[in-house]
Amino acid sequence: MTLENSTSTESSWWSVPGRIWRREFLPVLTDLRLAIALLLTIALFSISGTVIEQGQSPAYYQSNYPEHPALFGFLTWKVIQVVGLDHVYRTWWFLGLLVWFGTSLTACTFTRQLPALKAAQRWKYYDEPRQFQKLALSAELDHISLNALTPILQKQRYKIFQEKDDILYARKGIVGRIGPIIVHVGIVMILLGGIWGAMTGFMAQEMVASGDTFQIKNVIDAGPLAVGKIPQDWSVRVNRFWIDYTPTGGIDQFYSDMSVLNQQGEEVDHKKIFVNEPLRYHGVTFYQTDWGLAAVRVRINNSPIFQLPMAQLNTKGKGRIWGTWIPTKPDMSQGVSLLAKDLQGMVLIYDATGKLVDTVRTGMSTQVNGVTVKILDVIGSTGLQIKADPGIPIVYTGFALLMAGVVMSYFSHSQIWALQKGDRLYIGGKTNRAQVVFEREVLGILNNLSSPSQTIKA
Repeated sequence: MTLENSTSTESSWWSVPGRIWRREFLPVLTDLRLAIALLLTIALFSISGTVIEQGQSPAYYQSNYPEHPALFGFLTWKVIQVVGLDHVYRTWWFLGLLVWFGTSLTACTFTRQLPALKAAQRWKYYDEPRQFQKLALSAELDHISLNALTPILQKQRYKIFQEKDDILYARKGIVGRIGPIIVHVGIVMILLGGIWGAMTGFMAQEMVASGDTFQIKNVIDAGPLAVGKIPQDWSVRVNRFWIDYTPTGGIDQFYSDMSVLNQQGEEVDHKKIFVNEPLRYHGVTFYQTDWGLAAVRVRINNSPIFQLPMAQLNTKGKGRIWGTWIPTKPDMSQGVSLLAKDLQGMVLIYDATGKLVDTVRTGMSTQVNGVTVKILDVIGSTGLQIKADPGIPIVYTGFALLMAGVVMSYFSHSQIWALQKGDRLYIGGKTNRAQVVFEREVLGILNNLSSPSQTIKA
């Protein structure tokens, strides 16, 4: 076998997969029905990710989605965890759907939208009257010069192409052909942003006492590439946490005054956050989502001030109460329990038998077991939900392109041809949308051309 034959055979061998791809797979990949099916499937699982709580503990799903009876007859905690509906946006199959849909849009863009744009940019002059008969709208005018048509078309913002004095081509709205391409680019960018965010983003929850400094540790959900994205070179201090109450005792709003500190402990950012007003720093967002009681500060007789942690008690759904136990004897043989339900300063004191001894406010003292117990302060804790999604800027850019492409798509691509044959002027045109508006525009152009007689075919 000669070298030329070998090269030819190798080239033919490599061209076989290309032909199979173009003939077998590409038509399926660019099928509109496939794109619609993928879009509906993505929307369905996105809804499931909104309805089913994401990133909760296994015990949460076992409690809320039991096997008997199963929700809708099939949805149990086992199904949720096996399929991955507890972190649906980071499952391999959901990301695969996004990649598949994006590939379909990209293939459609290169095989349909770009060729359509190139075809719209190409034109040819009509130099025979019979060619005008094929147009959707055409007219024949007597004793009208082609030169009279040019300024009218320019006024209608048509771009005019004319190489001879008797032939003219004009078009406008080419941006309408670009619009669908921009829409596809925007959707693909949104998909890429979602994939990148799922791979590199994370979500954490922290319960931090007022006055404490913390770094993000309690990560409950994270992408496979998020390990290096969790900040370790700066921390956050909760300067103060407080709650505003309504006159009836209900919670009006709760606030956290927070500072971002660098490695040297210097403040580099500061903000007071509350519900729907988070702190954002270096792509990480801190949301105010919960609150609790962290500790109580007490003094027994003339002792130093003790800060005792408070734990939330199990009330079986009858409200939120926090409690702690303080000794009233040095050997800890006796003590009392302190209970509080909010930060309004009311503390209930119970003895060892469970009997209510006294009710005091912060700053007040009471006599218990022969000692003076003074409640100095009840310290609150702020519940923070912390999120980082590096894909958000990409998603926002894609959404902006999507909106711009939708607006651009509303522009009609209109084309007009004109031919001068002796004293007769032939005019015709077509458009890809808004046919009635285009017909009115053409009729207006014809009316502006003074003509003793005209024949119009629609």
